[in-house]
Amino acid sequence: MGTVTIGVSIAVPEPHGSALQELRAGFGDAAAHAIPTHITLLPPTEIDGTLVPAVEAHLVEVAGIGRAFPLRLSGTGTFRPLSPVVYMRIAAGAESCAWLQQQIRAASGPVARELQFPYHPHVTVAHGIDDAAMDRAFDELADYEADWLCTGFALYEQGSDGVWRKLREFPFGGSMVPSQSTPAEQHAPVEQGTLPAR
Repeated sequence: MGTVTIGVSIAVPEPHGSALQELRAGFGDAAAHAIPTHITLLPPTEIDGTLVPAVEAHLVEVAGIGRAFPLRLSGTGTFRPLSPVVYMRIAAGAESCAWLQQQIRAASGPVARELQFPYHPHVTVAHGIDDAAMDRAFDELADYEADWLCTGFALYEQGSDGVWRKLREFPFGGSMVPSQSTPAEQHAPVEQGTLPAR
């Protein structure tokens, strides 16, 4: 069957997903229409195609102990000069994203891997374009905000044409943390969004 390149991410819902994708294209990022607007949980990873069912089974398990959690984008950031990227900041939900990606990359799972850089959840809005365009993306989206309830994540595969396509969605199995929880409960590890209910 050969190898395939997969990734796992949280999709930015409409209307924000398409709006940010069009803005990314407008800044001159040629990859904009090949990459759905997202928060990465597993970066592009090459695996043997025969392992896809095992990966899906693993993701079902991770999603099964997950809980819905609020996500909020607010303002821009950049990885320059280390990496030519401008991104939307995750103002709420970052800890839950970090927990999810750790579970997905767990050493006991089929996609265990180390990361090139420490995990930093974000939504890329410009990548690999000239500095002036990067500056424009940083400035024009500085006041952009988006809020939604994250209820799961999805598995994607990169085609030979470079386009990322969704293979399957994985909804969380738990319910959202009750808003009437006490302050002590709100700060307990189990109350951090996608952490297991056990």
